[in-house]
Order: sequence, then C-alpha cells, then structure tokens
Amino acid sequence: MSRKLLALLTALLLLLALATFVYYRRTLAAVPLDPYALVPDDAVLVLSTHDHPALVRHLQETELWDNLTAVRYAQQAAGHLALADSIAGGSARRRNTLVNLLGRKLVITSVHVTGPGEFDVLYQVPLRRVSEYRQVRGLLETLGRDPRYRLSIRDYEGQEFSVLTEQRTEKSITVLNYRNHLLISANAGLVEAVVRRLARPEQPTVLAVFNSIDLLKQRGVDASLLINYRRLPQFLDVLFRPEMHGQFDQLTGLVSQGLLGVKLAGSRLQMQGFSNPETANGTLQQRLRGQPARPLGLMSLLSTRTAMLLHLAADPARTWPRPGRSLTDSLGREAALDSLRATFGGEMAVAYLAAPAAGSRPGRLALVQCPAPARTAQWLARLRRIEGNSPAFTKVGAYEIHPVGFSEAAVLGPLLATAGPQVVEARANAGVLVGNYLVLSDEQTLNGYLADVVASRTWAQTPAQVSFLQETLPRARLSIIIDTRNSWNALLGVLTEERRAGLLRNEALFKRFPQIALQLVPADNEAAPEAQYFTQLLLRHPDLGPAVAQAGSAMANGRVLAFKQLLVGQPTLLAAAGTRIPSIVVQDSANTLHYVTADNTVLWSDTLAGPAVGLSLLPAAGRLPGGLLLGEGSLLHLLGNDGRDVLPFPLHLPDTVRVTKLLAAAAGPDAPARLLAVTAGNDLLLLDAQGRLFPGWQPKRLDFPLAGAPAILSINGRDVVVVPLQNGYVYAFDGKGNLFPGFPLSLGARLAGGLLVQAGSTLTRSRLTMVNQHGELVTFTLSGDVLTRRRVATWSRTARFRLVPDLRGRSFVLTREDGNQLDVYLPTQAAPLFTQRFVTSGTKPVQLFDFGNGRRMVAVTETGPGQVFIYENKGNLLGGASLPSTGTGIGMSYDATTDTYQLVRIVGRELRRTELKVGL
Repeated sequence: MSRKLLALLTALLLLLALATFVYYRRTLAAVPLDPYALVPDDAVLVLSTHDHPALVRHLQETELWDNLTAVRYAQQAAGHLALADSIAGGSARRRNTLVNLLGRKLVITSVHVTGPGEFDVLYQVPLRRVSEYRQVRGLLETLGRDPRYRLSIRDYEGQEFSVLTEQRTEKSITVLNYRNHLLISANAGLVEAVVRRLARPEQPTVLAVFNSIDLLKQRGVDASLLINYRRLPQFLDVLFRPEMHGQFDQLTGLVSQGLLGVKLAGSRLQMQGFSNPETANGTLQQRLRGQPARPLGLMSLLSTRTAMLLHLAADPARTWPRPGRSLTDSLGREAALDSLRATFGGEMAVAYLAAPAAGSRPGRLALVQCPAPARTAQWLARLRRIEGNSPAFTKVGAYEIHPVGFSEAAVLGPLLATAGPQVVEARANAGVLVGNYLVLSDEQTLNGYLADVVASRTWAQTPAQVSFLQETLPRARLSIIIDTRNSWNALLGVLTEERRAGLLRNEALFKRFPQIALQLVPADNEAAPEAQYFTQLLLRHPDLGPAVAQAGSAMANGRVLAFKQLLVGQPTLLAAAGTRIPSIVVQDSANTLHYVTADNTVLWSDTLAGPAVGLSLLPAAGRLPGGLLLGEGSLLHLLGNDGRDVLPFPLHLPDTVRVTKLLAAAAGPDAPARLLAVTAGNDLLLLDAQGRLFPGWQPKRLDFPLAGAPAILSINGRDVVVVPLQNGYVYAFDGKGNLFPGFPLSLGARLAGGLLVQAGSTLTRSRLTMVNQHGELVTFTLSGDVLTRRRVATWSRTARFRLVPDLRGRSFVLTREDGNQLDVYLPTQAAPLFTQRFVTSGTKPVQLFDFGNGRRMVAVTETGPGQVFIYENKGNLLGGASLPSTGTGIGMSYDATTDTYQLVRIVGRELRRTELKVGL
C-alpha cells in the first residue's frame, strides 16, 4: 500500500471519528438525561441520595451504621470489594473507595417485586470522570480474573451487559453503562426492564407527578423516598403471609404515591413530605373524603403492652353505611345495631397487644369514640336482651365487662374484618366502656387490658411515650404507631419463613428505633385539584441521654442543649467529615465527657475519673484509626466514634502521675504519632501512640514551672520538644531527651503565656516567638539565636504580659494585664487593639480566633460574673455588650460558604450555639 493511500485512509478515519464525536455532542449528549427515566415503572420504593459523606456520618451518629454494615448483603459486598482491592494491590488510601466514588452524586436505589415472595434492588450510579469509569471497569475485570468469579458480556436489544458471576453459588450481578449511568442489579430482569423503558421515552417517569418538588435541596435532608402505595400490598406479600395484612391493604387506599424527605439526627429518623390522594372508585379515600383529621384521644386508654395502633379519623356510620334492614328482622336486631352505630363519634382504632410468646396470636382491641357513653350503654343493653345474653358481667376495678353478640365489623365497618376467607370473621365476645370509648375484644384480652388501665400502665403515664407522641403530628386522618419491642413476638408469627430468618439475623437493626409513627394529614380543602396529604414517618428511640434540646433565645438561634449536670471548662470544637458545622466535646461537673454532633445531639457520653485535658483529634495513621485524644489522671485515651477506647488505648502511665497537659505530633511515614504529656509534678513524658516510652523521657524532670504549654514538632525528620519556663529560660530537647546546641536560651526576663512556633525545613529556619515580663517580644530560632527583640508596651512591676496564639498557630496577639485593666495588642500595631476595664481583678482567659482575610475575633472571659466579651477585627465589642458564659472559654468556627460564624459557649447546664453574621 502506497504512502499516499495510507495517509488518505488515515485522514478519512480521523474525519469519521470527528464526525461521530460531533454527532454525539450535538444530538445524544446535548439532550440531558433524566435519571428517573431509567427507573422501571413497577418500582415500589425509590430512594435518592446525594451527599454520601454526610449520609454516612449521620448513620454513624444515629448508631445505624454498624447495624447496616452487619447485614449479610453488606458484608458480602464488602467481601467482594476487599477481594478486588487485595488482588489489585490496594493501599490504605483506597479504603473509602466506594464513598469517594459516590461523593455528592445523585444515586438512585429502587425496590421491585420480581416474583412470588421475591424482591430485588436496582442501583443507579452516575460516572462523571473517565477515571471513575476506569475504576469501575477495573473492579469488574479484577474480579473476573479471579477463579472464583466469571465475567461475561451479553447483548440485549442493542445494549451491552457485563455479567459478573460467582462460580460457587452461580449468583451474578448485571451491569449496564448507559450514557455514563451505571445500572447494577442482582436481577438481570430489572436491567432488561431499563432497556425496555428507554424504548418509550415519551412515557412519564416514576417521579413525574412530583417534578416540581426537589426535597434534596432542602437543608438537612439526607435522602428522598418515593413510595408507590398502589404496589405496597404486593410488596407486603413478600414480607408477610398474605392473610395477615388485609387491614393494611385497605389503608393503602387512602393515597397513591408519596414523596418524603429523609432526615437522620441523633435519636430519630424523620421522613416528611406529601402524598397524592387515591382517585380510584371504591377506595378508602373516597369514603373518608371530607371527614376532618382528629387528634389522638386514646393516650390514657392504651396499655404500655400495645404493640401496634391503627387510628382512623372516621365515623363508622358515615364511612360504611349499612344496607337496608332485612324484612325478616322481627326482633329489631338490625335497627338496634344501627342505633348503636349512631352513638359513635369520628374516632376509631385497632390496637394489638404484645404476644406472650414467639408466633403466638396477639390480643386485639377495637376502640371507638362514644361522645354520649350513656346512650351507647343503653343500646348495648338493648342488644344483650335481643340476643338473650346473660345479664351477668365481670368487673375489673370500676369497669364492667359485658358479653356482646355481634361482630366488630358489624358496627365498625369492614376495616376490622379479617383478610383471608379461610379465617373466621373476628367476633367480639365482650365489650367495656372506658371513659368515652367502647372497647371490644374477647373477655380474656379485656381482663388483661383493664388490669393495665387500673394500674395506670398506660401511654399517658409513660414519659418516654408521652415525649414521643409530642413529636408526632397533633391531628391526622390515619396514624399507625408501632412499638417494635412489644411487636417482636407477633412479628415472628406473621412473617414468611425466609423473612423471619432475616429478621432474627438483624434483630439489633430492627430494634434500633423502638418507636415508629406513620401519619397522613389531609389538606384543608380536599376539593382543590392540588390537594395532597401531608405525610410524616417518624422512627425514634427514647431520648435517655444526658441532655435535652430546648428552644433558645434569639441569640441562641434555637440550638440549646440542657444537660443534667453543670458544664465546666470550655467547649472543644472538632471538625466533622461531611459537614461545615463542627462537633463539640464538653465535660460536666460529674466528670462525664459528652460528644455533641453537628446536629446538636449527644452521640456518646463517657464518665472519667477526673477532668479531661489536651482534647484534640488524632488523625488515622498506619494500623491506628483516628479518634479523640485526651488525658485523664494517669491515663491517655483515644476515643472512637462510639466513645470507646481504640486499642491499644488507654495507655497507663505510672500511678503517681497526673497529666495536666497533653500534646500530639502527627505521625510521619516511618513513625507513629508522638505524645507529650506534662504532669502535675512538672515532669515531661514522651511516648508514641503504641505506648512505647522514648529513652531519656521516663520522665524528664524540669527545675522550674512551665510558663505555658510546650511544643512538639518534627524538623527534617528530627523530633523537637520546646519547653518555656517561668524563670525566663527556654529549653529545646531532641527525641532522646538531649538539649540542642544553644539551649537553654535566656529571653531576658520571666516568662508567661503561650509560644508561637513557625516550623521550618531546618533548625535555623524554624522560628519561635514569646513575650517576656518586661514587655519585650522576642523571636529566636532552634539554633539558639535571638533574631529580634522589641518592646511592645511599657511595663511595671504589677503588669503581666502574655502571648496568645491562634488555635492553628498561624498568628497571635499580646495582652497586658494590670489590675482590672486589660490591653490587647496586635504585633503589627503600637497602639492597643482595644482596652477593657473589668469589675474583677486576676488573670482573664483570652482566646484568638483567626480565620484569615481579616476575619479575626478576640474573646475575653471574665469568669467571676460569668461573661464573655468578643471583639472583632477593628477592636469593636461585638453586639455592643457581653454575653453570658460560665465556662473558662468559648469555641468559634467560620463557614466561608455562608459567611457566618458559629459561637459555642457554656451557660450553667446549657450548651448554646449561636450563628453570627458579622461584616468586617
């Protein structure tokens, strides 16, 4: 082939490639892809998530993460990923590969019923970069090369499927990449349904009726959940035996579809949104339309053994009108039943009591409101005479149990009828009037129920239940309230065999939230075309923690936590992954340490033997996970996400040691983190995070008290410990406890306050700054050379100078205290930034918060009156007045995205957060 012909063919090939690229960009890629168009129409549930680092953090805070990762499916997936990572030679940096891949993308998970007793899940994950596509493709190919798996390619209606099969079990997952959207499922039929769905682009998506609502944009929403109530009975068939959920099938006739926003926060999982009313004829919605929502008036009647309550705001006579009377009713029974139904109000309920053993039948109560109990009692007596029942009754306390001769459904409607034709219709053997409610059941169940009522074992007398009901909606048309602890035995009896085994494996996950409430509230004007049900699903566990959230003042922005004990010390702010709002660690007067999340809930509490010192985050390194580092007595702790020590912590120092300060140096490539502990006896101990003491530091005794906190740093691979003493000398030790040349270094006068360290590449280039009690600001190097010395302000015998570094160690201010007067200086200005006279004398804790670009705050705490004075960058008092603060300091952070500051302070037993908008 000639060179000219080869060049011509090459040019034609490049031109064809360019034309294909332009066609793709102008046609296919120019049309945005609606990810919900890839979800098959038969989805029962569709879960959409977007901020996965925040979602994982919230799952950890609600203590659901450990339960979810213990589920068999999650463990299998983790095993496959770990195997692929080990085959590919993965490193520690890739441990969070999945979370990093998901990031802040819109990931859609849909649940589908795929056969009798079977359901499957379809995952949709978008790919934004070529590297992500290579990462997923590499994962499949890596597993495909392992003899335990088989990777194959097949074609379906013009689309290419990748099928990864486990050789031992022949179970497989099918993967389709459609326009950089990965569709993954263990059921190949679901991926095929996506392809068939793409052939009908004009068909509305599963989210079409809620297109104008984007719950994921609302603050605090972790996910959105789309529910197809019309397919919910089909899904319940998968979980429960078909004859056991007939009542729920009727209740799903209220709404057709719903969209809820999911919020995870501390002790609760809350879903709120809207549901569309059902429009089909003959459904429960058509019968209840126009009847008002009502509050739950049964709190004082419901036993603490109640496992589940179905509460309906419905008038039985209006909702289910009876047919015309029979001509053969010579005794007037039908007329008496009609008259009895006419005495009922607009509130009815079914309550199931805890089953005594696994699989046993729970007791069932039917309750209906009776606005005029005397009239109801008269018609009940009339029916007893018509039926020829004995006038004898059983008395429990002040309540009389009389026999009845009618079925529950005959007076309350078909909601109480049983589901399957093979089950005998529920028939009440007895009834009792309790307050303004008629309760129907069998006599044995009523006896046990009334014993609870007489003994005041009711919801109204249970603080945990009362607080839970206070968080539910005040009025609703439908309320379903479940106590998972009481319903456990009954649930084991109604689940299918396979689901029962799965429930037993995941008991901790099911019982994580023992209190569950689903409520539907109709619109005020149901005749309006846009009328929807407001829907709330609340999962909660009783708030038995040490703090209760309270409404705060305007300055607290409503974020106040009231603890049982007085809070002491100062709050410590810690950065939390996935959020710009920091977490907080505080300690109370009982020496209990509390970790408060960004959502203002107490994640864990840990009681210590004494005050905690040196609170800081220690990053993960090597085999040691990160955690909260602190000292307490003779112990050093590293606490994980659950508030428990991470091994090999706690580290035990000699019993005679009492740690007063604790500092940490980050781990290097070849060395674990180093910890420097200062003891009450003026000793220093240097050890690593594995508990090994460094030679020469066992311990190192100092001849004079410390002037301020020492510093530990690493210079060119060498450990350096800098120690300022009150006698005016500064010592610098190496990792073996030997002094560096040029030390000890005298700074010319006594010392007090902090030390600012600017680490360099060598000892000579590293700079340290302190102020002595003659008012001189001295800068020196780790070679022992004094670089600069200048006087900040006039000094006197009674004046005390201190250097106050920023928490990040990047800047500082200088303070001069003389009696009750405090002057604060910037190092670049001769005049004080501000001068403040106080009521009390003595040292005032001063804090500097420097967030860069002139965003500087100085906080001065007057511990006697319990006030804090906050000054902004120009020396003006923030707000023109002090704020209450009984701690020894405050916490402050800055969020650049919203240009707001977050102030955290202690006021007695309260931890208060305040959002500030300050124009600097």
